[in-house]
Amino acid sequence: MNTKFDFGDGGAGNTVYIRRVAMTDLPNEVREQAPGVDSLYAVHGIDGERLALVRDRQMAFMLARQNELTPVSVH
Repeated sequence: MNTKFDFGDGGAGNTVYIRRVAMTDLPNEVREQAPGVDSLYAVHGIDGERLALVRDRQMAFMLARQNELTPVSVH
């Protein structure tokens, strides 16, 4: 079976990337709003823009899906 298939953009416009961010990598104003927290999870658009910061991974995925976005975990 050698038939070519055009997958299109695969919905790339709706893809967001979820990754863990250490508090030390965030600005002071963000760290002040989350005392005692070691890390947050960032939701990034396909262009790398940070769209949101949330407390845990599950919440990041839920936030993406509630906004009709397809979350992908990034290491």
